[in-house]
Amino acid sequence: MLALGYQSASAQLVTESFGTGDNAFTMDFVTIGNPGNAADTTGSPNPVGRVDYIYYLGKYEISRSMIEKANPNLGLSFEITQTSLRHFGGDGPDRPATGISWNEAARFVNWLNTSKGYHPAYNFEGAREAMINTDIVLWGENQYSGDNRFRHKDAHYFLPSVDEWYKAAYGSPDGTWSDFPTASNNPPVSVVGGTDAGSAVWGMNWPGSPADIYNAGGASAYGTIGQGGNISEWNESAFDGTNDDPSEPREMRGGSWVNSFEYLDASNRQSYGPGLEASEFIGFRIAMVPEPSSLSLLALGGVLVALGRRRQKRA
Repeated sequence: MLALGYQSASAQLVTESFGTGDNAFTMDFVTIGNPGNAADTTGSPNPVGRVDYIYYLGKYEISRSMIEKANPNLGLSFEITQTSLRHFGGDGPDRPATGISWNEAARFVNWLNTSKGYHPAYNFEGAREAMINTDIVLWGENQYSGDNRFRHKDAHYFLPSVDEWYKAAYGSPDGTWSDFPTASNNPPVSVVGGTDAGSAVWGMNWPGSPADIYNAGGASAYGTIGQGGNISEWNESAFDGTNDDPSEPREMRGGSWVNSFEYLDASNRQSYGPGLEASEFIGFRIAMVPEPSSLSLLALGGVLVALGRRRQKRA
């Protein structure tokens, strides 16, 4: 893979607001541009990382407080539970939410959508609605795009697919790839927290604890924090890439605070069933697609940048 040798210092940020009153919170997203990029042929699976559209990925992992503030709004007779990190010294509100199954994360995503008037991403109709940790139902014909029957085509927020997650972690705006999600082919420096370039929260002594989501290591080339280390993260995609069976294992990536640096590498991935929730090492982050008006502005911005470069060359 090509070494990038830089970090994004001016990633385009979009802040979304959710909930009301004491249960209000915000979420920052970074723009993942360069649509139609060439896939990486040296990672796993191979090829991986091609995305044909502009999208946004959460700059940070989902925190414990975000889940706690969403719970009263879910409208069902359940709450999303989180594995306690008290005995790991990590029970703060800005610690990453862990011990949440893929199914529970999907419920959280659905609430993000419906709370803003968007279509739910995942189909829980007929899936024993009163039980939060039950598998989804596949969307039917004309309800999904391509061959991804997990995600509704009109959803605004969703769990990132393997390609969406991988591109934001190991890709770059100029189309090159790196081995680690710190814009480098070298293993990141092991830290307990902070945002220094080329650092990540990994290799901690047991039991230790993850860092706050805002302090979980240096940025990727696109500007995300903590895609390597701190906690492993659910991907939307099935491990075999088919997305045709609600109960099939889902991919997870990035490694946690107790893993070795190999778990942060682009070639490393694991999988668990969508109902697994008893793990203090697994959490997630959210992706979204931009509004049509935002796409127009992004396209205009690209044109202006290109014109500026041409003028500079002529000068």
